[in-house]
Amino acid sequence: MHSWHRLLTAAVVVTVTLVLAKLVDKALSRRELAPEVATRYRTIRRAVTTAIVFVGVLSALLVIPQVRAIAGGILASSAVIGLIIGFAAQRTLGNAIAGLLIAFSQPLRLGDTIIVDDVEGTVEEIGLTYTFIRTGDDTRFVIPNEKLASDTIRNLTIRSTEQAAEITMEIPLDQDLDAALEALRSETSGDVYVSSLGEKTAVVTMCEPTPSLADAERLARDLRVRAHRRLRAAGVFA
Repeated sequence: MHSWHRLLTAAVVVTVTLVLAKLVDKALSRRELAPEVATRYRTIRRAVTTAIVFVGVLSALLVIPQVRAIAGGILASSAVIGLIIGFAAQRTLGNAIAGLLIAFSQPLRLGDTIIVDDVEGTVEEIGLTYTFIRTGDDTRFVIPNEKLASDTIRNLTIRSTEQAAEITMEIPLDQDLDAALEALRSETSGDVYVSSLGEKTAVVTMCEPTPSLADAERLARDLRVRAHRRLRAAGVFA
């Protein structure tokens, strides 16, 4: 086969590879996803595209006999070459692996507001090796993924959905405060305690955890009625 045939074949393989990688990337990027899914999806998308381009270009180069001969020599000394490449690309490979770990464990997601090294910003892009944080003055804070995977990150977006239903009431100090507290404790599985003392009244707080803010609001309304009913039955309120 003439050399120009081989070059033409290599060019066709590279072109097809680039087109295929572009089509795959476009197909994977069409969906509207939640932040936690989009973070994982985008990282996988880049990994797949990079793998397609790498395999395609390598296949194209191996069509050329001279390149095959060089490749054979490289493979013959693969242990030495692998050791050299391993040391040279240690940080890059570490960042790439850290990027995949971030995508799946998700200590941060696209759109999250985080604080790293006293810098606060919004996660704008999570690449295979670097993550871009947009700060309040619209500059970009570029952080290696290996640092994000090993350092402490404060995520201001990921919060617990649990909320506490909390109510307060005033108990006259001329009443038996211990009896009032015991009566209120029978109405909740949460905590009942004296939150402050005045000259004539004690402020008592009832607090009970709930799964969400809506549940907390509903429970707080119910606790007010139950607490008043129980205190009246105990003779605290006339």
